[in-house]
Amino acid sequence: MNIKWNIDGIEYTYNTEVKENANIRLSFNRLSQKTFGISFEKWYQDGYWQDAYIPHVLIHNDKVVANISVNIIDIEIEGQSKRYIQIGTVMTDCEYRNRGLSRKLMEKILHDWKDKSDAIYLYANDSVLDFYPKFGFKKETEYQCSKKIVSTIGNIRRLDMTDDYDKKLLKSYYEKSNPFSMLPMLNNYGLLMFYCSSFMNDCIYYLENIDAIVIANFDDETMTCYDIFCDEDKSMDEIIAASADENCKNIIFGFTPKDTNGCIVKTIDEDDSTLFILESKENIFAKHKVMFPLLSHA
Repeated sequence: MNIKWNIDGIEYTYNTEVKENANIRLSFNRLSQKTFGISFEKWYQDGYWQDAYIPHVLIHNDKVVANISVNIIDIEIEGQSKRYIQIGTVMTDCEYRNRGLSRKLMEKILHDWKDKSDAIYLYANDSVLDFYPKFGFKKETEYQCSKKIVSTIGNIRRLDMTDDYDKKLLKSYYEKSNPFSMLPMLNNYGLLMFYCSSFMNDCIYYLENIDAIVIANFDDETMTCYDIFCDEDKSMDEIIAASADENCKNIIFGFTPKDTNGCIVKTIDEDDSTLFILESKENIFAKHKVMFPLLSHA
């Protein structure tokens, strides 16, 4: 899709077919590298960039100068499948800022996706907290669970994300989903691999005797458990205890457990990461103290 837009006397090309267009994709990557220090090229070359991640770019003089991405997040809530839209990778080249480019892109995205989704949300940095309410977004609060644990040190193996067998193993367990999460992410292996094929590639563990995969990070006495993939008949506490090393005394969950018994529940208060929900759509945070899974952030 190539559409000519005239914004304040300057003609831009609006395009949503970034993934398969090498020139546009590479220009998009240059802007994302410049803005966030992140390139999506390896993710694409490895085959993990799927149709659920859709950049909406503006091009001027053959260069991507602004973008807002739509991330299709299929998620299960109280036994029902929902389609959420997460807006992300909001960026404008420094030479093109304050020209209303993000506003035009946001208006277009909301027009196209509002009736195709159950909810629309985003995470905003502190410099733009006044921008999103203009489009009907409302600040919301997320809650994170933690608890004490006692390690049992099980038969655990770190998966090698350069090994084809281990990658297939991870995918097969991802398809089982996380039976312990209040908001398990569905059908988005590409987003999972955005993390697991790069900066979290040493955080994936296979518990063969329990038949589960855990994505976790360890820092002194604390284990951060980002996700668990296994069959429904397993015990979360058993998996966690077997995953933890001998020094672990605490676990922080990167998802909201269905069973919060014994958990400490605290509000999430992070700099440059304020959750906004579109007010006209459904809002699970109005009834539940939950968080979007950390590995669903795009």
